[in-house]
Amino acid sequence: MTLLDAPKYDEARENRNRAMLYGSGGLLFILIVVFWLVSGHPADWPWNWYTHMRGRYAINHFLQDVEKNDLRSAYAIWVHDPNWSQHADKYAAYPFDRFQKDWSSTSPDNEYGVVQTHEIVAARVFKNVLLVGVLINGRKSKALFLTYFPKDHTLDFAPPDEELYLGP
Repeated sequence: MTLLDAPKYDEARENRNRAMLYGSGGLLFILIVVFWLVSGHPADWPWNWYTHMRGRYAINHFLQDVEKNDLRSAYAIWVHDPNWSQHADKYAAYPFDRFQKDWSSTSPDNEYGVVQTHEIVAARVFKNVLLVGVLINGRKSKALFLTYFPKDHTLDFAPPDEELYLGP
């Protein structure tokens, strides 16, 4: 066989290779769209979508526990430690007593009253944390802004100067 002797053209092989290429590209596109949908339609870079998914999940479960008035479980999500009561001194910066004053339905410090419903309306990765805007009890005016720290999976209140635009 010389250099100018080309192999015989195999049309079936070319069709099979083209079908595999288009099928793989289509499958990859479908996987990306499904991951975007599961992570909550974030308007963020794709490498932040997993942070969106985990943060929205944590905040959603936290607020569901607050709605059920199960503050012990809610605090466990807040500090990301299910056994927090065995070493409560570790969380002296924001102890459970202060947490109860902030989130209890009967507390005068709770400006939202009894938390009955919540809706996550905005989320954005900002300075290595996920900043999430939540409307409590269907309020349209003042949203609650929480931050989710992806490195240690804890929650916190957003600083007062960091808020997301929620529209008119």
